[in-house]
Parts: sequence; C-alpha cells; structure tokens
Amino acid sequence: MDFALSEEQRLIAETVRAFVEKELYPLEDETEKTGTVAPETAAEIREKCKAAGFYAANLPAEVGGGGLDCLELTLLERELGRASMALTVHFARPSGILMACNGEQREKYLLPAVRGEKLDALAMSEPGAGSDVRGMRCAARKAGGDWILNGSKHFISHADIADFVIVFAASGEKQTARGIQKEITSFLADRDAPGFSVLPGYQSVSHRGYNNCVLAFDDCRLPQSQVLGEVGEGFALANEWLFATRLTVAAMCVGRARRALDLALEYAARREQFGKTIGKFQGVSFKLADMLTETDAADMLTLSAAWRAQKGLPANREIASAKLFASENLARVADNALQIFGGMGLMRDLPLERIWRDARVERIWEGTSEIQRHIISREMLRPLESR
Repeated sequence: MDFALSEEQRLIAETVRAFVEKELYPLEDETEKTGTVAPETAAEIREKCKAAGFYAANLPAEVGGGGLDCLELTLLERELGRASMALTVHFARPSGILMACNGEQREKYLLPAVRGEKLDALAMSEPGAGSDVRGMRCAARKAGGDWILNGSKHFISHADIADFVIVFAASGEKQTARGIQKEITSFLADRDAPGFSVLPGYQSVSHRGYNNCVLAFDDCRLPQSQVLGEVGEGFALANEWLFATRLTVAAMCVGRARRALDLALEYAARREQFGKTIGKFQGVSFKLADMLTETDAADMLTLSAAWRAQKGLPANREIASAKLFASENLARVADNALQIFGGMGLMRDLPLERIWRDARVERIWEGTSEIQRHIISREMLRPLESR
C-alpha cells in the first residue's frame, strides 16, 4: 500500500495551507473580538479563493466546480481546519446535495452557488428531533400545485449570510417493515420567500462568527418547482450526499489538532523553567509524543476513509471511525497543548483558548460521538446477526 501523496495532492495541501496562514490567520483576532466577519472581508476571501482556483472545489468540473476527488477534498479541508470556521466558510464549498438540482433549479441555485453569486445553508436540525431525522415536525402539505411549510429549524449554520436554504420537511407517511414512517422531502427556499424568517440563534462558545440561526416557516408557500429531488425521497437524498460532512469534520479536526500541536511544540522548545526548556521534562515531552502519535492516527483514519469513498468502496463505518477519533483527539490535543502553555494558554492573546473552545462542538454536530459509535458497532454486528 502506497501512503505517499502524489505531487498534485501535495501541492493542493501546501497551497491551501499557505492561503490559510497568509490570508486567514491575520483576520482571526478581529473575528473573535467582534463575533462577525464584515461583508467586505467575506467578499475579499471569496475573490482570493476564486483567484487561487479553489472556489466550489468540491463540485464536479462539468458544472464549473474545481472537480477535486474525495481524497483531494479531504486534504483541502484538513488545511482549512487550521483557521477560524467563520473565515473558512467563505472559502466556499457549496452543499454537494445541490447536484440533485434539475432543470431551472440548476440555473437558479446550483450554477450561481458554483460561481460564488449565491451561498446556501442546509436546514435539517430541529429543537425536538436532533439526530432523529425521521422525528422532525417541520411539515410540508400539498396545496394545489404548491407546498405549504410550517415549523422551525435550529442550529442552522451560516443561515444569516445564506441566499437560500435547503430545508427538509415531513411531507407524509408510508408503511414500512418497521411500521409507519414519515416521508421526508427536500425543498429550496429563498431567503425572501413569504412566510420564511431567519432569526438569530444561540450564543455558542464554539466558532465565534460562524453563527447558527433559527428558521421559522409560517405558511411558507413554495411551488412544486422548489422540490429538490423527488417528493418523499429527502431522507435518501440526504444519506447519499451528507455522509461526506462527517469526513469534513474529521479532516478539519486533524488540521486544528496539528496547529495546536505546532504551537505547543514550539513553546516547549523555548520556554525555560528550572534552568532548562520545559520540553526536556517528561511530563511535557510525553504529552507531545502522545499528541503527535494520536493526531497521526486520526490523519491516517481520515485519509483512509476518504480513499475508500473515492474508490467507491463501502466507507460508512470508516468515516464514522474517523469522525469519532479525530474529534475526540482534537479535544485531547487542545487540552494538553493548553496545559503545556499553563495560564497563558487561557489568554485571548493566543489562539489556543479558541481552539480549545471550538473543539467541543466537533463531538456533537454532524452526528454525536455516540451516533458514530452506534454506526460502527452496527456495522460490526450485522454480519454476525445474519448467520
């Protein structure tokens, strides 16, 4: 097995890392202080991303995207993970689910998203449903040739700056071998659609400036042409496209862990106590050794899962393992890095306290650690249960 990156893959990683360090790091302090990214700053990031040839890198070349494969995209996400999420969202990767657009939807939503003229947000989570997608209460009912949406969504990332949202709603019921289940349909809803409101979300300690929002649908009327995919097939559509978001989280966690480790290593090599650098004390040096080993392991799990997905091999369990281990490793690395810095690690003068705070949400969104363990154990047990 060849673990070496190709020249093209290496160039992608190095180019994105250089972009992050040069263009995004200098903007992090202001983003943390204000909790926002100025529109002109966001526009500048997007233009520089386009100039670098990476805008919509996750979408196929035939629609104008960068056409990166799964492994290349994972390398890109890994390097973006080093910077503030509020800034990297403008290094845009439109939702892959937009590839389900048909007919006029392509001209109205997909292609403008690829060109950077429109930004999308994905609306699935609800106050009472959480990880139980089938338990959603936001409902869509047919009214002539239109659909009427009622209900709410929450924890919807960057909906405050999105031009449209991809919203999932319960649109009926069907009988299955497991009993009656809700049918889920996906819709494209413009920000200015009547009956649709984007409201401020909760104040999160993680990822300042990368805001979450509450979406309210009050008799929001959408025409049939706004249905994304097939009626009642939203759950299958989500499963087809959204598993990749767990791989994105894993990759970004690896990148952020690398940054925390780099900071801790440099500090341990120059900070002196009792007449020698603290890196010479086993209490510190062993921490550094564990941080590197476990981050390497998270990196290999993530790249291996990306490789399997790219080859069209079953990768659900492998992606779950990568997301689980990489997100939990980030928490350990951030905490140990902060411990090496001591009291200074908690000060806002350094990025460590932000990395430490930001790490916490990674074990929750895109499927909690418990959900990942469920996926992994289910894949392990199924072959034995079928005997």
